[in-house]
This record gives sequence, C-alpha cells and structure tokens, in this order.
Amino acid sequence: MSMFGDGLDAAVHKAFTRPAPKSAPAQMRYLVKQLGGTRAVAQMLRISQRTVERYVKDQIKKPRPDLAARLEREVKARWQPLVRAKARKKAATTGGIVIDTRARLGYTAPIGSTDQDRIRHLTVALPPQYAARLFDAQEVGASDSELQEIAAEALKEVYFQDGGRRAGSLEEVRFTDVEHLEFEL
Repeated sequence: MSMFGDGLDAAVHKAFTRPAPKSAPAQMRYLVKQLGGTRAVAQMLRISQRTVERYVKDQIKKPRPDLAARLEREVKARWQPLVRAKARKKAATTGGIVIDTRARLGYTAPIGSTDQDRIRHLTVALPPQYAARLFDAQEVGASDSELQEIAAEALKEVYFQDGGRRAGSLEEVRFTDVEHLEFEL
C-alpha cells in the first residue's frame, strides 16, 4: 500500500463531479467503452473474454473479491480524466494542497536546540509549488519514500521555518512513523 500516492489520489477523487459506477456490470460496461472492446478488458483484468461479456449483459452481478478490487481500481484510474487533470493543475498553480498528518516529526539543527522527535498532529496548507512537485513526482512513478521527502521538505519550509521567518538554521526535517495522512485540494 502506498500511503502518500493513495492519499494524493484520494484528494483528486474528491474533485469528481459525478460518482464512478458502483455495480460490477456498470463498471465492466464503462471499461469496455473506454478500452474499445471486451478482449482488451479481459486481458487487463486477467479474466476470460466470455466472463466480461456476461458481466456486460448482467448475467453475472457479483465478482470475486480480488476481481472486484481490480475492477474498481481500473475504473477509478480512468474516471473523469479531465476533471482530475483540472484539479491537479489548480492545486499546482493557485490552490496548493492541505496535508493533515499524525506522524513523528523532528529536525536536525545546531547544538542547543530542542530537536527531539515527537508525534505531532499537523494540518498545514502547502503552497502550490509543493503540490506541483508532489503531483509531478507521483506522475513519473516516484516511490512513497520520495513523496515523503518532498512532504518533509514542504513541512520544513511552511511549518518549522514559517516561510523563512524563523528557524533559519534548520538543516533537515525527519518525517517518520506516519500514523495518519490525508490530502485535501
């Protein structure tokens, strides 16, 4: 499970203007329409073409749990691409992104400061450039740890340094043991 990647996807999914199809036959019909045929859907979901046809005709209504998860994931990945792109662009250019997290946060600073790691619950609005970096990194397939580093850098600037107004000698922020993470556009 990719906590940061899934969190960014969930934030974008909240921007959808219509709900995605819920029933398995409706999801299957949507995928057939998107991919242009039952054969492509069957190959993507690793099931037989005949099974896809039976879902499309409402002869099968309840998929196995593993197939249901794959089906839902594929539908959500293709649902309202223009709305998704518009929400990402708005966050990356003007709106920014809000991160709500409960994690162990600490920092590296000169001797004499209180840099002890501790569990903190933060809700911080990150500027658009960090939203853009997060979405760009996710698009090129960055790992969860790379997304976590970008988020730590953003928290360093926005929360700990307050945009350069304090803690100027702060060197590095440690963002570990994430218990809760949620993004909001």
